[in-house]
Amino acid sequence: MFKRVCSSIRYTLTFSSLLPFQIRSTWGHFISSRRTCSSVQMCSRISVSRIKAKRHQTSYQRPDFYRSELKINNILRRNEQTVNLPEFDGRGLSTVRKFESNQLPANTPNEDRRSVATCLQSKGMLFGVFDGHGGSACAQAVSERLLYYIAVAMMPKQSLEVLESGMQHGRPVPPILQWYKHRTDFNYEPASLYIDQLRIFWQELLDSDEHDEGMDPTTALTYAFKRLDADISLEAQAPFSNVLEKTAAIQTAFAGCTACVAHVGPDGIHVANAGDCRAVLGVQEADGSLSALPLSWDHNSDNEAEVERIRALHPPSERDTVVTDGRLLGVLMPLRAFGDVQFKWSLELQQSILASLKSGVDLDSVSLRHYTPPNYTSPPYLDATPEIIYHKLRPQDRFLILGTDGLWDELGNKEAVRIAGEHLNAIHLQAPITPSERQLNLGQMHELLVRRQARVSDAFDANTATHLIRYALGTGNYGELCQEKLTSMLTLPEDLARLYRDDITATVVHLNSSLARAQQT
Repeated sequence: MFKRVCSSIRYTLTFSSLLPFQIRSTWGHFISSRRTCSSVQMCSRISVSRIKAKRHQTSYQRPDFYRSELKINNILRRNEQTVNLPEFDGRGLSTVRKFESNQLPANTPNEDRRSVATCLQSKGMLFGVFDGHGGSACAQAVSERLLYYIAVAMMPKQSLEVLESGMQHGRPVPPILQWYKHRTDFNYEPASLYIDQLRIFWQELLDSDEHDEGMDPTTALTYAFKRLDADISLEAQAPFSNVLEKTAAIQTAFAGCTACVAHVGPDGIHVANAGDCRAVLGVQEADGSLSALPLSWDHNSDNEAEVERIRALHPPSERDTVVTDGRLLGVLMPLRAFGDVQFKWSLELQQSILASLKSGVDLDSVSLRHYTPPNYTSPPYLDATPEIIYHKLRPQDRFLILGTDGLWDELGNKEAVRIAGEHLNAIHLQAPITPSERQLNLGQMHELLVRRQARVSDAFDANTATHLIRYALGTGNYGELCQEKLTSMLTLPEDLARLYRDDITATVVHLNSSLARAQQT
């Protein structure tokens, strides 16, 4: 019997060496269980037959961890987008080589939005990320409309006259933007109200005596942000014969969204930011390392200059209540935003608009968020005026990262640029061991080195934005990618996901350094 046991163990060990770790561990547990002689003999026969069968198989059933990794990759890559752009755009050397974008929702439905388009009647490309709150209605409207307002503001009067003539005579209107949409983006046909408001906007520009050549990007971005926010407010107050249209307009106005939009043109990058989305430039230094150059500043309570700006707009008696507990009036985290009319309208106007809606629809049925913030005495407390930062392109400017605050909650500027740069260069840089780490004992030092070695792994993703999101959610204590942490963050139930992370949107714009070199010569 001893020989039969040894023979069974020998066959079992031979077979187990062919199996992945999880299956091997199951066989090891069986061997150590010391079954009866008859069980061991049966196992021996089964093991031999399985070995013979294995020789004729070309594949085996993958264990659970393979299926888990496949599931995680499918979740991460579901909304990714990669667009390669031609070197010449018909008007000259293109400033952008390609862009990569991705979104990962935490809310159901996702409250983030993204937009990318080429300006066809002027130069440059527009990239935008939009972080909605109180629902997705405002972010959806702004993502569809804002880029049109910016492009129209930059168009020369001659091009606007062609638009107006086409509308007047029922002729085809030349396209303003070339959109780059992903199949999973929320796409809606432009509402007639949107077109009417945009037409009123360009008619006013035609009537202006100072718009012959169109606005420069800085002026256009500022004007477009403010004008669209004003239109959203006015549309919610306009009379509608259609209850659904009125409901949609009011939903958009009472929800809110922050926005960060970059205009990338042949002369440089103009970034307009209102809220807590962010733009960061990846710069390659002379020694080959990458540095992070912020092209926007968050408008929240961590920005002391922004807090002081808001306090200065209200009576001294409100100094301690305008921003409290890190929020506007103790309620709203971003200090600039589209929509959110409950922080802009008088109480009388809010009550009047809601009363007109109650007669036609149940407010609860449309999930209309309405409340009166505390200490609401001198509105408006909020606006959508963007802060503009201009950066002249240089040969060392590699890429621009635009992200909603869900990304920046997890990654700092330097960390995001490092991760993106390492991914693009397929190089993994290790930070020097700190003085405190030098005091570790041998066992702790071994663990540290193992974890640092784990960071030196092949790139998981072809898409840089996907790679950023992967590391944002899966980075361990030592900077390594922790698959267990990533899996737990991505497999949370829908009703729990928002408690642990926010919606994440990331867009990485790859810049054409050849254009900057040509401009310098």
